[in-house]
Formats: sequence, C-alpha cells, structure tokens
Amino acid sequence: MNILLATLGIAALLPHTPVQNQGKSQAPKRQIVIAHRGASGYLPEHTLQGVAMAYQMGVDFIEPDCVLSKDNIPVVVHDTHIDTISDVAKKFPDRKRKDGRYYAIDFTLAELKTLAVSERFDPATGKAVYPKRFPLGVPGFTIPTLAEEIELVQGLNKSTGKNIGIYPEVKYPEWHRTEGRDISKAVLEVLWKYGYKTKEDKCFLQCFDFAETKRIRTELGWQGRLIQLTTENADKESSTDYEKLLMPAGLAEVAKVADGIGPWINQLIEGKVDGKLKINDVAKNAKALGLQIHPYTFRFDAVQSYADSFDDLLRAAFVEVGVDGVFSDHPDKAVAFVKKLNRAAPKQQN
Repeated sequence: MNILLATLGIAALLPHTPVQNQGKSQAPKRQIVIAHRGASGYLPEHTLQGVAMAYQMGVDFIEPDCVLSKDNIPVVVHDTHIDTISDVAKKFPDRKRKDGRYYAIDFTLAELKTLAVSERFDPATGKAVYPKRFPLGVPGFTIPTLAEEIELVQGLNKSTGKNIGIYPEVKYPEWHRTEGRDISKAVLEVLWKYGYKTKEDKCFLQCFDFAETKRIRTELGWQGRLIQLTTENADKESSTDYEKLLMPAGLAEVAKVADGIGPWINQLIEGKVDGKLKINDVAKNAKALGLQIHPYTFRFDAVQSYADSFDDLLRAAFVEVGVDGVFSDHPDKAVAFVKKLNRAAPKQQN
C-alpha cells in the first residue's frame, strides 16, 4: 500500500522554496470549515497526505499545530511529546526524559524526519485512540515542518486557482520558554516569510495562552488575524484562567487584541435540559464585541451526547449558537453540511 498518496495525486512534496501567498482574501465568509490537524478523521493527523486530502475536500482553512525541534524549526505536531504518534520509542529508546516521554524539542529536524508517523495511539497499550480510523503501522508518513505544509497549500492554491488558508497554532509557549525557546517568534518568522502579514491574508493564528496572544499582537507585531483559544482550566493548556476569560469582562479584554475566540464546543453548549439545548451567553457576548467564534472539535465518530448526530451537532452550532466556523476531523462532512445549510437559506431580496 503506497501511502505517499499517489492516492491523491497531489501530495508529493514541493521544492523547499518560498511560494508567494496566493492573492488576498476579504473578511472570511460567515460559515467556514477548518480541517482539524488536516483530514485527521481519515489519515494520520498533521501529515502532508492529510493536508492534501483536506484540501481536496474543499475546506476553507487547514490547521497546523506547531512545536519546535532541537534546531529551532517549527514542526507540525499536536503535542510537545511525540511518542503518541510515532515510533520514536523504538528508534531512540534512550532519548526519553525522566517522565518517560519523548519530546520533539530534543530531536533535530533530521532525526524527526527518520520517524514513522502513525494514527494516534496510547503508548502504554499500543492501541489506537480512534480504533475505526486509519490503521496503525502503515508506512509512508513523516513529521512535516510548518514551511513544508505552507508550501504544499500555496502550491495547490497556485495549481488549482483556489485560495485555501492556513490556521496555525502556537503550542505551549510557556513550556517552550522553560526550554529557552521562543516558539511564537519562530512561527511568525515562517508566516512572514511566506507572505502572511495582514488581516487580508488567508491566515488565522491561534493560541491558548492569553498572555502570549497579547504578546503576539503587541510585542511581536503580528498584524494578521488572531484567535484566542479556550478550554477547561483542568486541561492546564496554560496558566490562563479560561472561566474568567469567557466572562463578559474577559471577552472584552480578548477583543482588544484578538479577532475571535476558539472555544471547546461544550463551553458554548452545556447540554440538554428537558429536551432543549442549554446554550450559555458566551457566544452572544462574544458577538456583541465583534469577535468571531470558531469552536472545536467536531468529530463524526465522537459526537457530543447532547446531539443526535454529527449534522445535529453542526446545526446546533451554526444555527442555534450562531458560530462563524468549526474545526472538524471530518471536514468533508462539515463542508457538505455548510453547503446544504446555505442552499436552504432564504434568498436575500435585492
């Protein structure tokens, strides 16, 4: 099985030379679909093959999560550690830290490129986190750099005439600082190099750490679109108090530097009471401040208990909550829903 996706015919790596950002975009349309870690419901997350597949599905943006390698190169990996998505424990058994984990920052890019990437699995059991997804152990997947992913997307924009955007995340800036690194600066340098500079360019930059979001806008001078991510405080994504941040006063502070919020969908919809969705005021308050709302993560194979189906969850988000976009592991299904929703919308009168 040749998984370098001769399958898609478009996933061959492009030459490592900057491709100019293809055109400018207006403010994003109301309903956008962001491919969460690529087409991660179908192919291993954050692989170039998954990026190519997501592109082909007609998404608006593709999300690369960024951490740093030992040689300070932004690579596309969801976590600081890499033992849940690669064979690093087999190839480099002596390189784990005291906590038993293997960290991307302890490996050069050349070393990271030797690793075989797979569907996400539990290192303790070796079993896939999502057992019905792409099988484990299929060769041909590697860890890409942020630059490689951008080159693929921009190259496809040039060859297809489309203008698909990127939606990178700066991962764990506090942790990177404890390692003596500035991940935000490294990511911004790549974005600027490839032409993403203003809010007219097809790029959103996102971060969970509110102090870092403010720093990206003010100290580092990012003039493009910026999203403040939120989650539950118990997840410990950063020292940010997300409960406080999602209160009206917190959202007002977010609106001073960011263009929108990216909450966990359960922070907008709290469940069902007497058969009706319990929707809090977070989205209403955010919209009143002019903030866009892009919740995560919409998974066809892991739908929230308060929704009857994947489409029901999307309907709740887009119609009842009024979000502007969603992150999805199954972007083709989200794209199909948005198209169906738009077809059903009444025509505006001239």
